[in-house]
Amino acid sequence: MALDFDIVDAHHHLCDLAHSYPWLEGPAEPFRYHGDDRPIRRSYSLDDYLRDFGGLRLVGSVHVENGAADPLWETRWVDSVRSMSGLPSALVAKVDLIASDARAKLAAQASFDSVHGIRDILNWHPDPAFTHRDRADLMTDSAWLDGFSALAEYGLSFDLQVFPQQLSGAAQLAGDYPGIRIILDHAGMPIGRDPDSVLEWRNGMAELAKRPNVVAKISALGTNDHAWTITSIRPFVLDTIDIFGPDRCMFGSNFPVDSLYSSLVELYATFDELTADLSPSDRRALFAETARRVYRLNEADTFK
Repeated sequence: MALDFDIVDAHHHLCDLAHSYPWLEGPAEPFRYHGDDRPIRRSYSLDDYLRDFGGLRLVGSVHVENGAADPLWETRWVDSVRSMSGLPSALVAKVDLIASDARAKLAAQASFDSVHGIRDILNWHPDPAFTHRDRADLMTDSAWLDGFSALAEYGLSFDLQVFPQQLSGAAQLAGDYPGIRIILDHAGMPIGRDPDSVLEWRNGMAELAKRPNVVAKISALGTNDHAWTITSIRPFVLDTIDIFGPDRCMFGSNFPVDSLYSSLVELYATFDELTADLSPSDRRALFAETARRVYRLNEADTFK
């Protein structure tokens, strides 16, 4: 399969296990919601990533922080990879926005020209197997909001990772800070498949889409559906596109994490098939142009 247009992968990771990544350390069991991660407890280089992309027309990519114990080291390392190879095109770095030194850490991350955005994972869930944080109210905490508001000072976007029950709060956040571009990661992470859970997800997505400063990233669907098929992910791909519109949606691989569930080529073949009835301009937006615009990539960032 070879898509006949450019691909900018809007969400992927690299990993150098010569350094610490706490989420990939310690006992593998009991497994968390992404499943058995032992196959990805290894370094994942740019060469590995390019091999996974096969013959697809990759022209750019966005590296999203991968949970390294030292986020500034991670940025420095990935930035050096970019300098030598031309990929990733842009970086989304990690800052804990509630930390007392969040503004200093933002300044340090923003000193890299390659850093175009920040991620501070906010997923909270009452089940310990799902939750990333120990509290549900970070989006309304004054200290966290002080760090979040500082993104505007550096012209940085924010990668927002939450569960469906948090989408309403995210809509409030986006409305309160219309000058900060928010990228919703992983299509709002629809972890439930029962009708009530799907309805909650869809309603939350619709509420969030009312905020013009929010765009949606369609990625990591395998993380929530380990044995996914084109039928099982169809509604989450197409409903996200319908709710936000192609110009506010982009595709990402979430590799190597989603290599636990499929090959990268199989994933993009599925995106291709699911969008086959859309116009060429809509498909170009989904596969490349939205990511280029939102992450502020220019011609110099094109990988050849």
